[in-house]
Amino acid sequence: MKNWSKQIDENTQNFVETFGGLSMEQLNWKPNANTWSIAQNMEHLIVINKTYFPIIESIRNGKYKKPFIAKFGFIVAFFGKTILQAVQPDRKKKMKTFPIWEPSKSAIPEGILDRFKAHQSELQQIIENSRDLIEKRTIISSPANKNLVYKLETAFDIIVTHEQRHFQQSKETYQLMIKESRS
Repeated sequence: MKNWSKQIDENTQNFVETFGGLSMEQLNWKPNANTWSIAQNMEHLIVINKTYFPIIESIRNGKYKKPFIAKFGFIVAFFGKTILQAVQPDRKKKMKTFPIWEPSKSAIPEGILDRFKAHQSELQQIIENSRDLIEKRTIISSPANKNLVYKLETAFDIIVTHEQRHFQQSKETYQLMIKESRS
């Protein structure tokens, strides 16, 4: 079984160690209107990750209905692999997120780092409690699009990799902020 908990700890530690000493003004700083602030990146991760929680809960309650397309293993594998590739941290290609996962357009309020840390702990618990579903090779659809289907295991790979991507994005914003403050 993969150690997503360790990866989540590392992702959390990266955000806290790198950005923990910044003011709210710095966390909300944006180089331009089209780039997310560090705080928006953290809020986006909380928002997107939480959209998986009701899916897992409905599977547990026996109320989850997989779309018909989930019956085709090659489609499940294709979408899982494609989405995982798309969220890699290298960020060579900029992506637009689904509207349901957009962060707030205004400044993120005080305490985003604490909310992020608390969310990460909750995420670890959800994943840990889903081991039986992973062993059953449970298939889910994306919270953003019912026709994007992949294994729950792949969803967790996507989540931790996506967090690494947004850490890199946040580091780039931080470096631009430092550079601008020196000019």
